[in-house]
Amino acid sequence: MFNKNIKLVLAGLIIAFAIYQFTESNIGNGIFLILLSTIFIFLYFKNEMILLAFLKLRKQDMDGAKKWLDKIKNPESALVRKQQGYYNYLNGIMVSQTNLNLAEKFFKKAIELGLSMDQDLALAKLQLAGIAMTKRRKMEANNLLTEAKKLDKHGMLKDQIKMMKEQMKRI
Repeated sequence: MFNKNIKLVLAGLIIAFAIYQFTESNIGNGIFLILLSTIFIFLYFKNEMILLAFLKLRKQDMDGAKKWLDKIKNPESALVRKQQGYYNYLNGIMVSQTNLNLAEKFFKKAIELGLSMDQDLALAKLQLAGIAMTKRRKMEANNLLTEAKKLDKHGMLKDQIKMMKEQMKRI
């Protein structure tokens, strides 16, 4: 895994060499190098370790996803802000089965850093509402559920929100 700044430097060097190839009348090489540099630019915005962790998570392989996330040693320097949000979001999902206090910390940090998709933000707030409900913080849970409902534009979390509101009536 390369640092985010190294990815930009590599892309810049490849583009500079592509321009040199264009000036030497090697048009095919220049086009190929420009396409190659787009890979590094893409990986600047979408970290490869987080993408692989999402793929493992999609297959319900929590251990494999955790293994990929653990390869990111220093998320503050290796990831851009949104990627740090997803890093904390994925860690929160992993830890939510075993340690609610740590999961709450990860989800709050993910919301603070920002997630690019409203659906992911809604799920993080729903998870935080569940944690707040287990800790008997009804007002906080109710506010988080309301925010999650607003963010859930496609209605994918409608059943979970409804079920959690019913459970809150029992508290």
